[in-house]
Amino acid sequence: MLYTEENVRDNLRNRDGKRVFFLGREDKLTSAARDFLTRERIPILPAEQAKIETYRLLNGAYLSEKPEQMTHLNGDILVLKTHPRISFRGAMDTLEAELLLCQLVVDKKTAAAVEEILNYARLMIRCDVLNEPLPSQKLCGLTPEQLRSHSHRPQEYYGQPHFMPQVTDGEEILRLNRCRCAARQAELQAVRAFLDEDGNPTRPDLLQGLNRLSSMLYILMIQCKKDR
Repeated sequence: MLYTEENVRDNLRNRDGKRVFFLGREDKLTSAARDFLTRERIPILPAEQAKIETYRLLNGAYLSEKPEQMTHLNGDILVLKTHPRISFRGAMDTLEAELLLCQLVVDKKTAAAVEEILNYARLMIRCDVLNEPLPSQKLCGLTPEQLRSHSHRPQEYYGQPHFMPQVTDGEEILRLNRCRCAARQAELQAVRAFLDEDGNPTRPDLLQGLNRLSSMLYILMIQCKKDR
């Protein structure tokens, strides 16, 4: 297989708290992919080393085999599949599925915005799995402050007031609304997963990112409603 930079980004792994990339004997890297790994100081390891011989548990214990009721938190660390961070990732998987279906029914301009939201959602999952901070960036051209302002005052920015979706709004708006609901559910799971015992957020970047994501989906609903 020839790995592009995008393929490499999607297949980074966490080993002992560091990002690594496993490359098979017959696999190759594009120049851009190799430059990315060099620039980010990510070691390239033989694919044979990807197999984990022992697994760690959060209580410090070790297992030689992975039980069916457990899954990877990151690297060689196993947790129960009911762990809050695993529930969060499951909610993000559902959000991704809704965003992909949404792209089938919206117009080309909206589909491009949904694609950007999808990529942002996938970035959040990668940042969780690899324990990386979520990069600060605009979403569909809007800063966090602009997203908040636009979603709270749509009449001022788009000439379209807040509305409750109706069946007569059509498939585009209803699909966007499903995505927005899925984003809200993912946000709720994130709050459960990323709060410490005192109620302080351990990943405020991911919590803010999900809030931005659902706000952008609502803005897309507003724009579609205005154009109907």
